[in-house]
Amino acid sequence: MKFTLFFCIFLCPCITICLADSDNLQDTCPTATTGMQTVFINGFPCKNPNSIVASDFKSSKLSHPGDTGTFFRSSLTLDMAADFPGLNTLGLSIARTDLEVDGLTMPHSHPRASEIFFVNTGVVFAGFFDTQSKLFSRTLKPGEVFVVPQGLLHFFINNGDEAAVIFSVLNSQNPGVVKIAGASFEPDDEEMVDKLVRKIKSAAALEVKASGIQNVTPTDF
Repeated sequence: MKFTLFFCIFLCPCITICLADSDNLQDTCPTATTGMQTVFINGFPCKNPNSIVASDFKSSKLSHPGDTGTFFRSSLTLDMAADFPGLNTLGLSIARTDLEVDGLTMPHSHPRASEIFFVNTGVVFAGFFDTQSKLFSRTLKPGEVFVVPQGLLHFFINNGDEAAVIFSVLNSQNPGVVKIAGASFEPDDEEMVDKLVRKIKSAAALEVKASGIQNVTPTDF
C-alpha cells in the first residue's frame, strides 16, 4: 500500500512534466527553409542565428483576399511556420477566411489547436458543436471575437449584405484541418452537402432573427 502511494506521488509529476509544452531555449528560432530536409523532427529546424533578419517576423500572406469562386463562396488561407519563419517554436498559426454574401465554411476542426477569430468586416454567424452534438453559436459584427475549443467542429457563414473577412489565431504552429465534407461524403454527393448547407443556414437565420440584427441577406431554405 505504501509502495503504491509512493509510486502514484512520484508518477503524477512525471506525467505532468512530459505532457507540458517545452519552453524556448533561445529568443528566436525562425524556420530554416533552405536546402533539402534530411532530419525529420517535430517541427522545423532553426536558422543560423547569424542569418536571422527582421523580415523573418513579417508576413503579407493574409493581406490578399482568397479565392471565393468556389461552391461554398469562401476561402481559407493559413499562414504557418513553414511559410512564416518567425512563427517557428512559438506554437502559433494565423489564418484569414473570406466569405462572399451567403458564403460559408463547411464544418471542420483543428485537431491540434483552439482558434480565436476576429471579424474584420461583415456580419458573420459562427458556431461549434461539442462532443454531445450541442450547438454553440452567435452572430458577430465587426470588432467582435469568438473562440472555438480545440478539436471541435465549427463553421462560419456570411449573413450580411457585403463580403466578410475573418482573421484567426490558432495555438499550434501546425493545427491541422479535418473537413467534415471530405471525410463524410463522396465528391459527387451534392445532395447530402446541400442538405447540410441548408441546415446551417437555417440555424443562422433563426439566430439573426432572435438577435434583431438588420440589413442581413435573406436566404431561401
